[in-house]
Amino acid sequence: MSEEVDQGRRRLLVAATALTGAAGAVLAATPFLASWKPSARAKALGAPIEVDISKLEAGAMLNVEWRGKPVWVVRRTPEMLKQVEAATPLLLDPNSDGSVQPRYAKNADRSAKPEYLVVLGVCTHLGCAPMAKFQAADVTVSADWPGGFYCPCHGSKFDLAGRVFKGVPAPSNLTVPPYSYLNDGRILVGSDATQAA
Repeated sequence: MSEEVDQGRRRLLVAATALTGAAGAVLAATPFLASWKPSARAKALGAPIEVDISKLEAGAMLNVEWRGKPVWVVRRTPEMLKQVEAATPLLLDPNSDGSVQPRYAKNADRSAKPEYLVVLGVCTHLGCAPMAKFQAADVTVSADWPGGFYCPCHGSKFDLAGRVFKGVPAPSNLTVPPYSYLNDGRILVGSDATQAA
């Protein structure tokens, strides 16, 4: 008994099966691929943050969080800026050649405006949190201390521009994140799109 195969019907069934399989694959892959997208919370963590510096007094520090890390904004006094200059011979990288900072902060003050320092408050040695020790000759650090940031975990020291001292475990200066001035009293940390070079 010989049966004749209906070629037209066979092609229709093969095409329908392939189409159904492809649609199923797309439907199964959609949630998988969507899981690769960052969540709204993750996007918010990486978003730039506005910081109000209008009430920050001279000689004081403001601590905010950006991308899960502390960001320090220090309003330096003229005396503090003199301490930055005086510390230069004691530093490992005084010109910030091996450090992370935007190009507008690659200067002796490591800032867009000398009065304000913006750095990540994370030691470049093992990620500890240094302490603000702004007072020169602070005996809790050393008698010849010029003022800056001190990491008590392993003894790393940074000046008031976040530059690392010679002979300490930290290999580089504190990181300066991208930032820009929205006006005289507000900065945007995480974006330097509006920053004048």
